[in-house]
Amino acid sequence: MNSQQREERQLPSRTIAEAIRSQIESGELPPGAQLPSERDLAATYGTARNTAREAVRLLAEAGLVITDQGKGSFVRPSAPLIRLGNDRYSPRYRETGLSPFLLECAKQGKTGRFEILSIDRVQPPADVAERLGVSAKTKSVLRRENVFWADDDPVHRVTTYIPWSIAEGTGLLQEEVPHQFGIHGVLEEQQHVMSRIHEEVSARMPHPDESRLLQLRPGVPVLDVWHTSIDQDGEPYELTRFVMRGDLTGLLYDAPVE
Repeated sequence: MNSQQREERQLPSRTIAEAIRSQIESGELPPGAQLPSERDLAATYGTARNTAREAVRLLAEAGLVITDQGKGSFVRPSAPLIRLGNDRYSPRYRETGLSPFLLECAKQGKTGRFEILSIDRVQPPADVAERLGVSAKTKSVLRRENVFWADDDPVHRVTTYIPWSIAEGTGLLQEEVPHQFGIHGVLEEQQHVMSRIHEEVSARMPHPDESRLLQLRPGVPVLDVWHTSIDQDGEPYELTRFVMRGDLTGLLYDAPVE
């Protein structure tokens, strides 16, 4: 079968998928609503059940519906986002006694926590070494890997790199960072005060390990955020890569136009 014939064979399922997509976008099928069964879809559109099943699969891949085995398929529920603002590192929040992520969770009525995956001295990838201005040929950085949770949802896979010359001998090597403001409190004690941030943001589909750690359903993309902290001397001293669930995370920037 050539590509054109294959496309023609899939056309009925795409027709069903587009019709349901229109119902979702118009609000006729609101978040959380159950889709008709495969049997009912097949009867409505005059197709085989396999065609209806393929249409639902296409909608799931597009992130519009979720399927629970034995229960049916549902329009993906809308969920409040953990919105990370550009002011999350501001000193004015110090009186809260919370690290930036825990603060953002608290603002939205959620309880944040961390699951530590690893803490190692490593040889950094070239793109990390370039951003931090360290050697890519030696074990020049400390790497901390975590999963951030908001209530019962894993929302971010977080990998932080800090030059070994800064991290050596500090509380950054401990699982429980001994500072109420997290790693940034320890870094300030090392005379690296955040004066500017540089963030690179892109969207993509998750890698298999990210899908597993973040418990992602099919069709849910991630935001890939590379955050670099710049100190008072204009030097990069910390790089964190946030891989964020696209269905539970947003970014909020409010900054002057310069």
